[in-house]
Amino acid sequence: MPLVLRPAPWMVACLGLAAAGVAAAQDKVTFATNWKAQAAHGGFYQALVDGTYKQYGLDVTLQQGGPQVNNRPLLPAGKIDFLMTGNLLHTFDNVKNGLPTVVVASMFQKDPQALVAHPGQGYETFADLKKAPVALIAKDAQYTWWQWLKAEHGFRDEQLKPYNYNLGPFLANKKAIQQGYSVAEPIYVEQQGRFKPVVHLLADHGYSTYSTVIEARTEMVRQQPQLVQRFVDASIVGWYRYLYGDRKAAHAAMRRDNPDMSEEELEASVALLKQQGIVDSGEALTLGIGATNMARVRGFYEQMVKAGLYKPGEVDLSKVATTQFVNKKVGLDVKRRLTGKP
Repeated sequence: MPLVLRPAPWMVACLGLAAAGVAAAQDKVTFATNWKAQAAHGGFYQALVDGTYKQYGLDVTLQQGGPQVNNRPLLPAGKIDFLMTGNLLHTFDNVKNGLPTVVVASMFQKDPQALVAHPGQGYETFADLKKAPVALIAKDAQYTWWQWLKAEHGFRDEQLKPYNYNLGPFLANKKAIQQGYSVAEPIYVEQQGRFKPVVHLLADHGYSTYSTVIEARTEMVRQQPQLVQRFVDASIVGWYRYLYGDRKAAHAAMRRDNPDMSEEELEASVALLKQQGIVDSGEALTLGIGATNMARVRGFYEQMVKAGLYKPGEVDLSKVATTQFVNKKVGLDVKRRLTGKP
C-alpha cells in the first residue's frame, strides 16, 4: 500500500493551486553535509530520491562534504541554507564566536562516537579501556571528547597515539584501542581484520551530545520559519522511510556521490544504526525523530565545562538550539505504517 502523508496547511494550498491548473513553485534549498555520502546521511538522501522534499514544496540540492571539503563556513556566509554538523560542540563554538547559527533538529539521539578494541584482551567493559597502553585518537578528538574521558572516566594522556584514519596500527597491536564511528569502523575492522571488535559507544557512558544536527542561520529561522519547518519535517519523514522502508534508491544515490561505498556496507551501517538506537531512541520514540531537549543541551554543556573545553557562562545556550521545529510527533504515523507496530 503506498504511503500517504497527511498534508499540512501549506500543502493543501499547493494542491489547490495545482487543481486550478497553476504550477506551485518549489523553494530551492541547499543542504550540505559534513562528510562523503554514507548511511549516516541516509534519511536526507531518502527524502530527496523518493519525492518527500518535493511533496513538502522543496527543491533540495544535497552537497556532500569530504576530506578536502569544508562546508561549515558556508552556512553563516549564506552560501548554503542548512548544514549537517557532527555534534553540539560545533554549535557551541559558533555561538561563542558570534556566528549566527542555531540547531533546528537533532537527527541522532546518540553520537556514534565509540572506542573500539580487540576481543579477548580484557576490554569487555568500558572501565577496562582506560588500562589500555595505547589509545589511537585523532588530534581533533584529543582536544574535545578525550578531555571528557579524562575528566569523567580517568583516561590518561600517556595512552595517546595519533590516529590517522588507518586501521593498520590498531590491527597490528591487540592491546591497542582506537576511536571509531560505531556504524562504520566496526564494519571496516571485520572486513580487514577478519574479527568482530569490541565496541563501546561513548553515548552509553554519559557523553550526552546530540549528533547529526541540522543547523540553520538565525536570520532564516526568524524570517522564514515555515521554510525551516518544511525542511525539518521532510527530513524527519525521510529518516523514517530510510530506516523502515525501501532504501534502495537512496543507496544508489549515495553510491553515485561516493563510489567507495558498497550496498553491503550501507546495509551493515543501517543495521548498526537500528541496533544501537542512534536515530530512533530516547525521546524520539514518543516525540519523533529530531527530538531536542534544552535541558539535555545544558547538561552536555556542563559536562564540557567540567572537562575544561569552555568556561561557565561562556556560551549563551539560548542561541545554541531551538525546539520550535521539533518534538511534534512528525513521522510517527509513517513509522507505524512501515513497521505495522503501534
